[in-house]
Amino acid sequence: MSTRTLDSVRPGEELPPLDVPVTAAIIVGGAVASNDFTPVHHDRSAAQEQGLPDVFMNILTTNGYVGRYVTDWAGPDAQVKGVQLKLGGPNMPGDTLKIRGKVLAVDDGLAIVEVAGTNSWGNHVTARVKLALPGAA
Repeated sequence: MSTRTLDSVRPGEELPPLDVPVTAAIIVGGAVASNDFTPVHHDRSAAQEQGLPDVFMNILTTNGYVGRYVTDWAGPDAQVKGVQLKLGGPNMPGDTLKIRGKVLAVDDGLAIVEVAGTNSWGNHVTARVKLALPGAA
């Protein structure tokens, strides 16, 4: 894995795509790992009572995928300095979360990356991530 440097990143640069097949195990595992025991994240009947066909991913699991996406691209020396995240439609088993991103700006010593994750429902997540990267290569 290579490390991005601040001087090698350019606004408009696109990050490589990441497609995540969504399974019930990922949804339930993410909820349990983040201590989110809300029934709609692990109990299909509870989700159906709320009008959805199945369990759905919690925001903390989605945030984890956004973080993984940008840090896999940026490398092990990157530091996440801030995340602004907004959820859209649900992420459920049998779907694919398609994560895409691009560098919006390099400003004040930080790279700002815009991330979008879509699935068959449309937009699942939009985010802006601020990354501190090492200086010159």
